[in-house]
Amino acid sequence: MATILAKFLLLLFTISICNAVTIPTPISDSHRSAALQLFHGSSSSLEETYEALRVFEILALENKPDVSAATCQNVVENLGSSSSLKDLFYALKVNGILKCKVDRAVFQGTASRLKATVNDASTLVDIYYTIGSLVLIKDQAPNVDMLLADADGTFHSIKALSQSDGRWRYSSDNPESSTYAAGLALEALAGVISLASSEIDQSRVNTVKSDILKLFDSIQKYGTDDGTFYFDEKFGGGREHQGSLSTTSSVVRGVTSFAAVTSGKIDLPGDKVLGLAKFFLGIGVPGSAKDFFNQVESLALLESKRVPIPLVLSLPATVYSLSKKDQLKVTVNTVLGSAAPPLTVKLVRAFHTDAKGSAVIEGKELQYDQSRGLHVLSVFPDNVDVGTYVFVFEIVLHDSGSENDYAIGGQIHVPIYVTGIVKVSNAEIAVLDSDLGSDETQKTLDLAGTDVVSLSANHLQKSRFSFQLTTPHGRAFKPRQVLLKLRHETKYEHIFVVRNTGKKFEIILDFLGLVDKFYYLSGRYDFELTVGDAVMENSFLRPLGHLELDLPEAPEKAARLPPLPVDPYSRYGPKAEIGHLFRAPEKRPPQNVSLAFLILTLLPFIGFLVGLLRLGVNFKNFPSSAVPATYAILFQLGVAAVLLLYVLFWLKLDLFTTLKALGFLGAFLLFVGHRILSHLASTSAKLKSA
Repeated sequence: MATILAKFLLLLFTISICNAVTIPTPISDSHRSAALQLFHGSSSSLEETYEALRVFEILALENKPDVSAATCQNVVENLGSSSSLKDLFYALKVNGILKCKVDRAVFQGTASRLKATVNDASTLVDIYYTIGSLVLIKDQAPNVDMLLADADGTFHSIKALSQSDGRWRYSSDNPESSTYAAGLALEALAGVISLASSEIDQSRVNTVKSDILKLFDSIQKYGTDDGTFYFDEKFGGGREHQGSLSTTSSVVRGVTSFAAVTSGKIDLPGDKVLGLAKFFLGIGVPGSAKDFFNQVESLALLESKRVPIPLVLSLPATVYSLSKKDQLKVTVNTVLGSAAPPLTVKLVRAFHTDAKGSAVIEGKELQYDQSRGLHVLSVFPDNVDVGTYVFVFEIVLHDSGSENDYAIGGQIHVPIYVTGIVKVSNAEIAVLDSDLGSDETQKTLDLAGTDVVSLSANHLQKSRFSFQLTTPHGRAFKPRQVLLKLRHETKYEHIFVVRNTGKKFEIILDFLGLVDKFYYLSGRYDFELTVGDAVMENSFLRPLGHLELDLPEAPEKAARLPPLPVDPYSRYGPKAEIGHLFRAPEKRPPQNVSLAFLILTLLPFIGFLVGLLRLGVNFKNFPSSAVPATYAILFQLGVAAVLLLYVLFWLKLDLFTTLKALGFLGAFLLFVGHRILSHLASTSAKLKSA
């Protein structure tokens, strides 16, 4: 039982470590498995179909479902009809991936219809779908004329909806501004630039770039100060509320689309771009298809070289064992897991969480293992002992000219747990004389073994227990939990915290002062020690022995012994065996009386046989022909079956079973008896007539 509890204690500490450390990691195989589960079936709309196809394309999945035939038919139907702007937009999005066979005339007709409605669009959403559809047709049918006649006017009408803080309105009639709408507007403006017959005024483009920087000024930090940033929606003007993930995704799509069609880079802060990547990766694997699409597509856009590409530093493990001589391993990848450019990972410093002012490691450069793609610290220095630390890393690119192409952020703080086997030594347990304080009985214990002690004491004495804990490097160790439990033979328990007195842990139990706490219960007390910590690999819970304690009789006004607490899990255990009380069997008659009664019951049957003999029963009239003889035999067998049924009823059958069987036999006898009696009657009539 103690071993099980010790393992449970170690598991609990391990879980607390895992919950405390959340290091974002790039897209992995877990995302690919989740994608096949979330997008496994047929989609109800072209929007959902596009999201599934786009995710499969980004993650380069091979075992994806084949929906080309049915989806292409749906695409052609939507392009050839007067579908809504949204359905038309997503039909073109799907066609861009599947490359369905669409006639040039269909593209031409759709483009003409869309260009005619550009100037009539009254809301930002309508403009977004219209311009976006025209851009998609331009990419899929280059020989179709897609240039806008009044690109400047369309650009101005979209820009007129912008606000001073970088957000946008959905329409001129609605004064509320939205961060989500800003992403739609930036995508639409990027489409207008790509569809313009002549170059858009550069001053207008620079104004939009300034709006983007203002928008990034309103970005929010997520939770603790770990460099995670996101955009939140503040618009509440009656439209469907957009969450932080969809809002941030909309801004990323808009900014990257605008950066792709304009000359020069947008001077976005690298730490905020990296913070957006941390936000998307920190979500883990989303549970809904929409959130999964927003996450994966946004990360793909951040890696598309339209903005500084974020590089993510991650650790395969944050718990390292000194006893196993684990190596510190660091990986640096892009958000989709691609290889990073040539770089160096520096361990700027590492410090214990209880001594932040003194560093245990400073200015250490990790060695790069090209075969495994890892940056490795082979051996921890001797001053890194068991405990919790914060390691501060820094990424340095080999090509200083590429610093503007990648977002590496500043110093990266990572919590690290260093575990090891703690040595337990100098364990002593003694019974002290209360007056002199001298040892009356003292015994040593090997806490790493299984030996136990047996002691005795009275209420005028004390008990002292002490031991030492040292780390693998010989330093004193102070675990989070050191408990001494005393359990009386009546199952009452008392738990004491063992304090650290400097170099050792010690507790003195003054039994005279504990008589009230012990409820004056004399008898045997079992000792049990619990020592545990998250970084202690050999946390343990073990019995130390027992103490025979002699306490005085309880006075009249002493506290009464409380009832033992009920184990809430006891109701799931085996129940007590139920003893049934049956009625005592009735007294039976003597054996001679029973035999006499049996003879009396057989007398009627004997009388029946005698009667048959007296009547002169014979088989002279038994039918000789085959069919009547068969009925006669069946009739006799039926009568015998009825007699046998009576016997079975007497021995074992109940009344209802007997009546059911008798009903079938009665019907059978009625049929065969009628047949044989008819034969006998006809035979008798023939004899009389003769």
